[in-house]
Amino acid sequence: AEAFAQYAADGVERVVCEEKHMGSRAVALVCRDADVARKRFGVDGPTGSLYTRTGRPFFDDASVTETILDRVREAVGEAGLWDELETDWLLLDAELMPWSLKAQGLLRSQYAAVGAASAAVFPGALAALEGAAARGVDVSDLLARQRERASDAAAFTEAYRRYCWTTDGLDGVRLAPFQILAVQGRSLAALPHNEQLALLDRLVEHDGSGLLQTTRRLYVDTGDPESVQAGVDWWLEMTGRGGEGMVVKPLGAVVRSGEGRLVQPGIKCRGREYLRIIYGPEYTRPDNLARLRGRFLNHKRSLAIREYALGLEALDRLAEGEPLWRVHEAVFGVLALESEPVDPRL
Repeated sequence: AEAFAQYAADGVERVVCEEKHMGSRAVALVCRDADVARKRFGVDGPTGSLYTRTGRPFFDDASVTETILDRVREAVGEAGLWDELETDWLLLDAELMPWSLKAQGLLRSQYAAVGAASAAVFPGALAALEGAAARGVDVSDLLARQRERASDAAAFTEAYRRYCWTTDGLDGVRLAPFQILAVQGRSLAALPHNEQLALLDRLVEHDGSGLLQTTRRLYVDTGDPESVQAGVDWWLEMTGRGGEGMVVKPLGAVVRSGEGRLVQPGIKCRGREYLRIIYGPEYTRPDNLARLRGRFLNHKRSLAIREYALGLEALDRLAEGEPLWRVHEAVFGVLALESEPVDPRL
């Protein structure tokens, strides 16, 4: 509800709530063929690229990248988007799943380690305390506390496991595109999200490989209490069955407030159980929640808007065919801002 209230305060009447996919952010540059990639981007051999959010190749094996690009390219052609958008290349913002596909190291070193340690420690600790209680020792408070901690640790393990599944090659891999950023001759960053999603629905519909996944969405009128409640209920239903949450975006994409400033392009609303992964197994304790509610958001919001403005500039330069060093000027500005320290509780 706070996200809807914030956009209403900014003068945004209509928003779209998009399902938040739990994977790794990926930017896909898909060219019609290798000749287009060579002429437009100066690369010999690849037909595009698949990058992480920090500009690194998503896969070490170039053949895996090409296979994914082939499948997306086939869907673009079948959907008729090359001709409709009058382009020989397009840039997609997407989520590549499962999360475990790219985050194996993080899972092993951080999340799985916590889960394994808790599974090893708590059964013995609880058994000892229960034995002491059976002998008449007053350990009721300590036992209750450790049972709570064991339950929190189990919930933490269950939370991260939801976003991991086994893949065999590209079997089990899913790519969920949620925005076409640019095509030949124009940036599509300002294209309203309902029009964006309509194009992407066609892309998914014409994918015969099973790679592409649609993004569920709900449109909300920020001035209508019933519509706002429907948005809240949709989020509760989604997170209640294990989903990460939603991203609320102005329907008009690039929007300015009454004062002329850029409005935040999106607000992430994550679910209670997903946030255990971010803040730790015991974050729902009242004292921890009180600490988290004291987060300082202004700096992060300011950085986000500046990164967004630089991203829009980079897309304009790319679409207009400017030299890549000009595009990279804006891109490196975004990367520099992302290295700025922010409140670690965010």
